[in-house]
Amino acid sequence: MGNTYTVTIRIFKHIMTGYYDLILGLIPLALAGITGALSVVGLSLTTAVPLASVVALGLVGHAMFVNAPVDAPVESPNRQDSTFSAD
Repeated sequence: MGNTYTVTIRIFKHIMTGYYDLILGLIPLALAGITGALSVVGLSLTTAVPLASVVALGLVGHAMFVNAPVDAPVESPNRQDSTFSAD
């Protein structure tokens, strides 16, 4: 059997558009899913929502500060190297 990881990665590259789109989808999913799960376990809604929002806040914090969006450096087409040779 061949390596199926490369096929899976290629499929996901075409389906997913980016890290920040994933984060935007996970924020409401974390809020609703964790709140629902904690409510089913027996916690009150007033306790479940703040606990779920901590996870959503962690996602936002990771996207903003740990994996921050940065602009790629733009290089000028006429840029010359500033290195000089000692010839």
